[in-house]
Amino acid sequence: MTTTLAGGRAARRQTMRRIRPRRSPAVPLLLAVGAGAVAVLWLWWNNTPSISDTTGRIIAAGRITGLLAGYLMALVVLQMARVPALERRVGSDRVARWHAMSGRYTVSLVIAHVFLIMWGYALQAGKSLGDIVQQTITSVEQLPDMGKAAIGTGLLFVIAFLSIGPVRRRLPYDSWYHVHLLTYAALYLTFWHQITTGNEFAVEPSAKTFWYGLYGVVTALVLWYRVLTPIRLNLRHRMRVEAVIEETPGIVSVLIGGRKLHRIGAEAGQFFRWRFLAPGMRFSSHPYSLSAAPRPDMLRITVKAIGDHTSRLRELEPGTRVWAEGPYGALTAQRRSRGKVLLVAGGVGITPMRALFETLPGASGDITLLYRANTTQDLALWNELAKIADERGARLMYAVNSPEGERPDISADSLRRKIPDIDDHDVFMCGPPGFAQSVYDALRGAGVPARRIHHESFEM
Repeated sequence: MTTTLAGGRAARRQTMRRIRPRRSPAVPLLLAVGAGAVAVLWLWWNNTPSISDTTGRIIAAGRITGLLAGYLMALVVLQMARVPALERRVGSDRVARWHAMSGRYTVSLVIAHVFLIMWGYALQAGKSLGDIVQQTITSVEQLPDMGKAAIGTGLLFVIAFLSIGPVRRRLPYDSWYHVHLLTYAALYLTFWHQITTGNEFAVEPSAKTFWYGLYGVVTALVLWYRVLTPIRLNLRHRMRVEAVIEETPGIVSVLIGGRKLHRIGAEAGQFFRWRFLAPGMRFSSHPYSLSAAPRPDMLRITVKAIGDHTSRLRELEPGTRVWAEGPYGALTAQRRSRGKVLLVAGGVGITPMRALFETLPGASGDITLLYRANTTQDLALWNELAKIADERGARLMYAVNSPEGERPDISADSLRRKIPDIDDHDVFMCGPPGFAQSVYDALRGAGVPARRIHHESFEM
């Protein structure tokens, strides 16, 4: 049995919309972040007297690394706040990369700060580098709020260790996700010693006001978008599982009903974080894309069973309550800049591509979908795709392995043969990282500019 959710009125209206590309605010945001870092450096410079001895230089270096670590720590948490301007305009995958990079810089600066400042304090007390451990213990015991800072720093190191690629891949997703939330606790615990022991905040009241403002705004955004907004969404729309349908072996669709779902503001290509309030699943929250255009009374996700959580989706009973957060993601029609579009899907990456295939504005012949799977039996939602292609005059192609297991040729040359004007297309794609990288390279080789290749990875 398969679902059929093609041809709704809302979807048809979207296909007739005017193409209005919207630029990503990524560059202005990065410039703002850089301006903030410059302000922190100025704050340090303005409150640092002329230094003539080694001890003073070491302590000054410890101060600046501490200030920059505190500034980046606030940004790390801001990137976890699910702010719509970031999630829906910049893109969830890009924000996740910023978060990971900022986290690495933050931990590096914290290590440098602790080492340098404790070394400087040891020298100031007439001790040597070898006494740095004892100096650290003494500082934690005697200086205000240093005990909290030590606990917060320890949490940061645990989170950083568990986020290392090989370690993270060995952890269940839910375990890693919940440990990662301890970043909020680390932020709170490390904040107070900055105010009570930071030289810049003691001599410059305006600096203290700025720091309180920075952390206050970040805290407010986290509470609003991570706590209050999801509560409001779920109380208002009261989503429940309507049905679970097997599309192909190992791939199921979950139909989710609710009240006035069109007012959520979801678009084709976006995803939610879904929590199903069933036994054994209440504490698991996973990101899944919409696999059909949102309807006033129905949302649908289509998921491949590749882990404990995804395998249990087939066991969901109708009526199971659903807790959702979103919508997130910038892989929407608003990224489009050309009349013609190529959609490329690999495996279960068909889910956002199928929704876009149904709703992207375009005349007959403007939209092409290339679907990569191992076998024809793995082509989930194929009947729906064929119906959409027929109704829209769109082009539908698939690439599967040969009976001998040989992989299909998706290269620059093969793409140019099948789509001679491919360099005049926008391209949206979704699939496993290796597949996405190989297709990206082929598209660039075929002459498609990088700015017109749109993709998101949801490994967060």
